[in-house]
Amino acid sequence: MDHPIVGILHPGSMGAAVAACATVNATSVLWCPAGRSPATAARAKQHGLESVPELGELLDRADIVISLCPPAVAEDLAAEVGSHGFGGWFVEANAIAPERTKQIEDLLYPGAKAVIDGGVVGSPPVDGKTATLYLSGRAAATGRIEALFSGTAVRTRVLGTAVGQASALKLSYTSFQKASRILAALAIGVAREHGVDQELLDIAAKRAGSYLAEPEYIAKTAARAWRWGPELKEAADVLAAAGLPPEMLHAAATTLARWDDVKDDSELTLTDALNRLAQP
Repeated sequence: MDHPIVGILHPGSMGAAVAACATVNATSVLWCPAGRSPATAARAKQHGLESVPELGELLDRADIVISLCPPAVAEDLAAEVGSHGFGGWFVEANAIAPERTKQIEDLLYPGAKAVIDGGVVGSPPVDGKTATLYLSGRAAATGRIEALFSGTAVRTRVLGTAVGQASALKLSYTSFQKASRILAALAIGVAREHGVDQELLDIAAKRAGSYLAEPEYIAKTAARAWRWGPELKEAADVLAAAGLPPEMLHAAATTLARWDDVKDDSELTLTDALNRLAQP
């Protein structure tokens, strides 16, 4: 299967761009327009995907199927694939919890040759941008997906043989990357309400790094939780007064409370802090 036939379900902005990269090493990349919007059809055409009228035809022809759909419908789509008796390689690349990915594996395997867990990190791979497709699952299966994207703007990295690892990494990253953007919106919103938004941006510009890349800071955060929690509750009140949602900061204060018993503990390690966070 040097040049497989690939099916993509369903080509949104990320899915279509990933599918376009797959065309480099595939005989063809199929998609089914049934129930999809005109915008999706235009995107698929732009990326050179081949339209087939029915999902059943796509599944009959495809060696590899990649599922990139809204997370809420991942199981429903997998069940539909399973009901057609798909017997190829299924890449579950949606942003869903590891437990859901394992349920999809149970749903499709052993009817399918393998279910490969996938997680896409990065922007849609167009206009010189790249994305990384993290993979986990049976080695022979992940190897096929690596070969499919070899030499393209979709980089692949295999994490291991356990289905769920790629999903866990994707959602670990999402929990910080997307939530941090919401926090930025709240911070800028309340600063703008008080006419100090430019000063806030000036402060932020002095720090270019990411706390996600500095895990050693977690223990310091834990040791300061006793005073940071009340501070965040005050900040939540300010958000509410500005008409902004305060729930995220209330939740953060509640999270910090799990570290209340390590007040100013300079000997606290990262492992200790994470253990206390997981098992209060």
